[in-house]
Amino acid sequence: MRRLARVALLAAVNGAFGCIGAKSSFDTVPSPLPESVAVRGSVAKPPARFTGPVVPASAENLATPQASSPTGIDDFIQLAITKNPRISRAMIAIDSAQGQYIQVGLYPNPELAVMWDEIGDRTGNGILTVPKITQTIVTGKKLALSQAVAAKAVDQATLDLIGERYAVVGSVRAGFFETLALQQRIEILTELSRLSEESVKDGKTLLDNKRIARLDYIQLEVERERFQAERDAATKELPAALRRLAATTGENALAISSVSGSLDGLPAYDLEQIRTVVLATHPEVRSAKVAVDRAQAAVRRAEVDPIPNVSVYGGFIRQFENKSYDGAAGVSMLIPVWNRNQGNIRSAKAELGMAVFKVGQVENELASRVATSFQTYAAARERAERFRREIIPRAEETYKLSLEAFKGGQFEYLRVIAAQRVIAEARLEMNKSLSEAWKAAGELSGMLLEEVWPGPPQMVPPKQP
Repeated sequence: MRRLARVALLAAVNGAFGCIGAKSSFDTVPSPLPESVAVRGSVAKPPARFTGPVVPASAENLATPQASSPTGIDDFIQLAITKNPRISRAMIAIDSAQGQYIQVGLYPNPELAVMWDEIGDRTGNGILTVPKITQTIVTGKKLALSQAVAAKAVDQATLDLIGERYAVVGSVRAGFFETLALQQRIEILTELSRLSEESVKDGKTLLDNKRIARLDYIQLEVERERFQAERDAATKELPAALRRLAATTGENALAISSVSGSLDGLPAYDLEQIRTVVLATHPEVRSAKVAVDRAQAAVRRAEVDPIPNVSVYGGFIRQFENKSYDGAAGVSMLIPVWNRNQGNIRSAKAELGMAVFKVGQVENELASRVATSFQTYAAARERAERFRREIIPRAEETYKLSLEAFKGGQFEYLRVIAAQRVIAEARLEMNKSLSEAWKAAGELSGMLLEEVWPGPPQMVPPKQP
């Protein structure tokens, strides 16, 4: 039997994804992909050889305590790569597809029979045929064509693994920065609560000295209560956000006290470049194109199915009537008169047509996802930059001038408080914008298959057809 000599991409997945493969005897499985799955320098590249089926993270491995709780983005990504069951499940799916590839290429087993004829014949003691061996000879290259279909399934399973890997990584990045922004929001609200408490104390002094009205003092108290309520609400949100981040990594019981990082340094993305790269390299698009090849192979397999297989047999016969030893041989085959696999051929061609249109559907859906994430990213980044460059500096200058004017007896104290409130609201809005921008950027990084992130993506033009 002809076996494909090249080996699979799974070792790359083992090495780049941080998983350990167990040695296998399946050394003749097909190479999952004829080309490198990752084309950009920052993306993990496939290895030269498949080392065997991958053993998923066991319950014992999952229960192994971490040396220390992860806090940085790289820590969480590494944990997700090694522990997330979505990745382990996709790796096992590759092994399953490779097993199917091996199975469909196996030759039919011979059939062994013992036959006793003419039992009860009064003229003799019967005929014993032992053994009778029948072997089916497969024609029309059916086994090779079946393996061609199964080889494409291995390709798709490998692409599914890569897609799952970067989907998990993108989700972890988005969840990490959402949690980080929430932590910083709590810090901002804590500081604002402290300042508002001081404003209330100052206002009480002014009220006692009859420099402000009772109504103005109540407004200061309301402002303090508002900041404290927002701080307490954000504090209540944090445990759930940390637990959600742990679940995203695949270790939902992981104890996370906090995360550490910076909301500065958003990556620079361009919509058209992202769309071009995603449509050229994303595993979902490549898998859809492989599905077309698989459907074409399935059509060829269906078309040769009417070619009849040939069964040959031979046997040793003992004739008890005339005390002789004889032999027997024969050939048989089906005659494709009525059933020429017409229905399956038609169905296979229809599947091919659907696979062709599926490529365009997947490309459109990915382009829509890219546009949606980029829309959120671009708008939130612009707002955050505007707050950082213009609004917050001017608000701080206004507050400083108001405070100086109040000390000089030119302004009322409430105008100082109003200027202070503008700074607070601007800082909170910038925090919210940064949270939205980083979350969308994390989703984009997953679609771009970015390994090194954050940072400007390494854009490449699509391959020419």
